[in-house]
Amino acid sequence: QVQLVESGGGLVQAGGSLRLSCAASGSISSIPVMGWYRQAPGKQRELVAHITTGGSTNYADSVKGRFTISRDKNTVYLQMNSLKPEDTAVYFCNADVKLVQVAGSYTFWGQGTQVTVSS
Repeated sequence: QVQLVESGGGLVQAGGSLRLSCAASGSISSIPVMGWYRQAPGKQRELVAHITTGGSTNYADSVKGRFTISRDKNTVYLQMNSLKPEDTAVYFCNADVKLVQVAGSYTFWGQGTQVTVSS
């Protein structure tokens, strides 16, 4: 039905930057909301940021002023600056999708991409 393919993770030193991308494809009518979550070892998955088709954004307090989410149609980006060791986690793309000829919205997840920030 829908595939979310992420890219851009990696290893970076504290203070550095990374840019994550996530492209959605499949039987998509629209994607009202796309976002990024992260999960660190031993912790629950948490929202990092999300963005609507209208461009409204929401950020976790821990990343405000450092991360910027943006999107271009069915691709969402996360620009991460001033990275800290505590940002180390697996980052997951998330999309609430309206499918072609199917009522309702459905949530899809990417496979996750590792971000490691060394001190």
